[in-house]
Amino acid sequence: MPVIETFNLPDLGEGLTDAELVTWSVAVGDVIELNQEIAEVETAKASVELPSPYAGTVVKLHVAEGATLDVGSPLIDVEVADGAETGEEPAGRTPVLVGYGVAEERAGRRRRKVAAPEPAAPAPTDSGAGGSGAGGSDVGDSDTVPSVKPLAAPPVRKLARERGVDLTEVTATGSSGQVTRDDLERHEGAGADAVHSAPSGALEERTPIRGVRRRTADAMVRSAFTAPHVTEFVDVDVTPMMDLVAKLTEHKRFDGVRITPLALVAKALLVSLRGNPSLNSTWDDATQEIVTKRYVNLGIAAATPRGLMVPNIKNAHELSLRDLAERLSDLTALAKAGTTPPADLVGGTISITNVGVFGVDAGTPILNPGEAAILCFGAVRRRPWEWQGEIALREVTTLSLSFDHRLVDGEQGSKFLATVAEVLADPLALIALS
Repeated sequence: MPVIETFNLPDLGEGLTDAELVTWSVAVGDVIELNQEIAEVETAKASVELPSPYAGTVVKLHVAEGATLDVGSPLIDVEVADGAETGEEPAGRTPVLVGYGVAEERAGRRRRKVAAPEPAAPAPTDSGAGGSGAGGSDVGDSDTVPSVKPLAAPPVRKLARERGVDLTEVTATGSSGQVTRDDLERHEGAGADAVHSAPSGALEERTPIRGVRRRTADAMVRSAFTAPHVTEFVDVDVTPMMDLVAKLTEHKRFDGVRITPLALVAKALLVSLRGNPSLNSTWDDATQEIVTKRYVNLGIAAATPRGLMVPNIKNAHELSLRDLAERLSDLTALAKAGTTPPADLVGGTISITNVGVFGVDAGTPILNPGEAAILCFGAVRRRPWEWQGEIALREVTTLSLSFDHRLVDGEQGSKFLATVAEVLADPLALIALS
């Protein structure tokens, strides 16, 4: 007899207790393979593609797209070949996702035997009563509710979500009936004309706050109204730093590595922390203690399609400039692709935000929750500057430092910022301070 296996939302790691079901990649009635992607879920930390631990036929999707569910909640039912009566393990016991293994997997699932489902009755041919009832979704309480999910590749689904487009309204022209990116673009183009001719009240757009954006908003509010923020500013002639970046780019030891001003700023921050460790600390509210970290997990604020994220480089204090530059490049690429591992989004100890890439000169950034300080790196611009007793055009930037005044007093914050500025104005200071 067939067996129905229920796959529950696994523990995705890092203490996360829930996730949002962003999109299904399968529908009721689909035959799926072991480790085939079945859904994309979004946590407070990252977007994760869930592989199926079973091969078989999908008989039920327990939640709708956009719903939030707790870890351990039923996610999908799959009909698989029965090996229980002979003591065989059903296919799919290989742990394929961070946070759950074979033992956890068995404990987290329900198992039941059922007779093979009877063929579904043919759909009524008339448009009478019941034609617009509650059965228009492929999720819910029925094990055999048909699916109306449009075909589309995951990147197209992601783009549609970001632009607020309902794929069921898009005319599909793909060879297998799937919605393509071109279909989506054409649909949006047609929609733009409709918007311009709509009543004024229709020119508003509402975007549900979910996933990373919702959690980021909550965290920023808590940080802003819990930690007493202080922000200081300093203008710096970074012409020597920019000259060094150009030289390192051509140096054989940095061949194949993208050296950026941000890498030098990060190195200057790490050097400055050695003499100002209070900026690498956190406030333990439960014990009313200041906890100073002897390691540095350097966070880099990144604007991504999923919202603001602050992935961090673990043990950045141990890295050479070359290694730090490589890690920054990898971190940026993963963040832009939306594939940052959850582990890289927790445990940060101090952060940098680079508003200069947007052409912004300075800012008063809000602390990443739990951290004592965040350094803001502004745009580098050619400005008139006093140099060697004369006015000259120099490469100048503004650095700003926000810090938690419970953990860092004004003298400590000022010394830290002044040291960062000193290193960027004279990179040889790296040798003296290292």
